[in-house]
Amino acid sequence: MQAQIALLVSDVAVLSSLQFVLSVEGFELATVGDDLATCAALVIDQEYQTDGLAALRTLREGGNTVPVILLATNPTRVFRARVASADAIIIEKPLLGDALSDTIFHVLQPWKAASG
Repeated sequence: MQAQIALLVSDVAVLSSLQFVLSVEGFELATVGDDLATCAALVIDQEYQTDGLAALRTLREGGNTVPVILLATNPTRVFRARVASADAIIIEKPLLGDALSDTIFHVLQPWKAASG
């Protein structure tokens, strides 16, 4: 089974763009209704359901330990600290180059080792 990536993004245009780019790069994307705990990684937008950091905290409080990449625009030092305390990686928007895919590949390495 290939590692699935879940995208928690409320903005339809951003979601479509990420789906296209990540699919082209060979990532398998989770679909609505998939169990987030079985995904290899989650990408959460800062604006997901108006507060992506709150969604991340809710996941962590529920016991979800899946690697998380949080996309944020102009994150403050305090915001960065909160993301780090939730054991997540922050990538700044706008996304430039291969930052997102490189980070996904990086967080998938332990998953591939465990499932391989």
